[in-house]
Amino acid sequence: MRFRPLRSAPSSDADRVAVADPPAAMAAVVFDGPGDADALRAASVPVPSPVISELLVRVVAAGVNPIDAKTRSGAGVSGQIPGYPSTLGFDFSGIVVKSPYESHPFPAGTPVFGMAAFPRSGGTYAEYAVVPTLSVARKPASLSHVEAAGVPLAALTAWGLVVETAHAHEGQRILIHAGSGGVGHFAVQFAAYFGAHVTATASGRNASWLRELGAAVVIDYTTTRFDEVIAEVDVVIDLVGNVGGDVGTRSLRVLRPGGLYIIVPTGSWPGYAEAADDAGVRKTSYKVIPDGSALATIGRLLDSGAVQVYVDRVFDLADAAAAHRHLEEGHTRGKLVLRVSDD
Repeated sequence: MRFRPLRSAPSSDADRVAVADPPAAMAAVVFDGPGDADALRAASVPVPSPVISELLVRVVAAGVNPIDAKTRSGAGVSGQIPGYPSTLGFDFSGIVVKSPYESHPFPAGTPVFGMAAFPRSGGTYAEYAVVPTLSVARKPASLSHVEAAGVPLAALTAWGLVVETAHAHEGQRILIHAGSGGVGHFAVQFAAYFGAHVTATASGRNASWLRELGAAVVIDYTTTRFDEVIAEVDVVIDLVGNVGGDVGTRSLRVLRPGGLYIIVPTGSWPGYAEAADDAGVRKTSYKVIPDGSALATIGRLLDSGAVQVYVDRVFDLADAAAAHRHLEEGHTRGKLVLRVSDD
């Protein structure tokens, strides 16, 4: 049965802040067509207007995700871009400026975090963004906006992988590839929280940190082939795919018969389903679905201290291109975040 967490409690006046009417134009980072990181440029664009089921939020910080860089380059969800210039960015933390009606659970002034309408439109690399009501939750009180902006897309992806697809539980053996990345570091924590025995692959410099997050075993992929040291795992969560050493193919070898292989970057391995069938294991791909209810539950875990977000570096909005270059180097621990405006 699908896990259905409760929605956020209604905002109280205590956490609301004063908001002003939005200006006609705002600062944003846009791109005029597929290209490298230098395709990103600063611009002044009109402030968007929300419709019935949407919120207008003033963005304080925005997360930087691999899907942003892929989309900018012409891959990812670039096929959903209606026209150029276009603004990237799918997750954010900020302040509600306009709500659909007076008694809405997120009235003006409420600190919230969440996602834009993924994957058909982004827009959080900007001072204001329109977001679906059902894709947001109240910002965890214990987190700054910069920290909260690093949560939504990565944590919701990890939640879907670990809780809703793998059904993590006591005694289950889960292998998580790229455990130190944005999605990976949340997946490690969620799997450990629900009692699974977690093995993660990562570089050696991240080993002790991942053990602190809950990994029982960390395999340094730069020195050790994981398929030579583990076997008979119940679930593989593959955030790498069949690039750089056939990680996907080798993952099928370490699953027990009937085990579950879950792949996120399907573009790296179009033939994963047939290969899994041949190996006698179950398989599925996974794509994130923005869900404010699940995000609210994640927010409570963050506030309780059971889960944490790690922000590797913070860039100013105008330095989005530098953030993309850093991301594409492939050595980010946790998340990168853009600081868009003041709290």
